[in-house]
Amino acid sequence: MISIGLVVLQVLALAAVMWPWNAGHWNAWAWVPIVAGFALKGWMVTHNPPSNFSVLPEPRANARLITTGPYALVRHPLYLGLIIFAFGCAIGWNTPVHWFAAVVLALILDAKSRREEYFLLERFPEYRDYAARSPRLVPGLRR
Repeated sequence: MISIGLVVLQVLALAAVMWPWNAGHWNAWAWVPIVAGFALKGWMVTHNPPSNFSVLPEPRANARLITTGPYALVRHPLYLGLIIFAFGCAIGWNTPVHWFAAVVLALILDAKSRREEYFLLERFPEYRDYAARSPRLVPGLRR
């Protein structure tokens, strides 16, 4: 139930960060992080096909542990891509609602990644070593 709740909150926060909310104008600089977020997500899919991951934090029954490509930089590149995208939207709309929604989404994805790691540690004994050498969400930061 917790996992489904996190996914629902994630979807709501993403919707809130993307909705115009009567914003006056769009800051064109927002396209830089938006494109970067999509590029990271695209790179992630080239190393980890959708059949290998789930929207829920629990890994699929046939999941494989991926540690190459963007996964060598961070353990959760999809979440990082979503966070970058969300802050791009916040820059674009530049309203308190959008900044709040982007922060809330980042917190939800942080919680979701921590829950996911619990399951990954149970499932993949080698995950502990991988986690020791690769930061969770922010490149350059260790646990």
